[in-house]
Amino acid sequence: QVQLVESGGGSVQAGGSLSLSCAASGVTASINTMAWFRQALGKEREGVACIYIDNSAAAYADSVKGRFTISQDNSKNTLYLQIHSLKPEDTAMYYCAADRVFRCGSSGPVGSFTYWGQGTQVTVSS
Repeated sequence: QVQLVESGGGSVQAGGSLSLSCAASGVTASINTMAWFRQALGKEREGVACIYIDNSAAAYADSVKGRFTISQDNSKNTLYLQIHSLKPEDTAMYYCAADRVFRCGSSGPVGSFTYWGQGTQVTVSS
């Protein structure tokens, strides 16, 4: 089993930046892909970024390319998401996810992830 705990969300003004973290614990050696998803109120969940643990290859959804950066610190078993130039439409609950399977496509995470965190809220005001 793998446990994921997100942190770093908050309320910011448009144009600002935020850094989210996801601490992983448990059988983390089995994980090959980690990702960030978001879900706005009344909308479907959207995969925004993913990263392969072995080589840090990353992919992003078109909607966030150039503004979001996913990274990892294997020594701390922590995943990060840096968000720049925040927009009101970035307002959502952000979730960290992990899976044993390689689930990074050319435009972000693909398929169904096994492990999920509880989410951290990001609210962007105009």
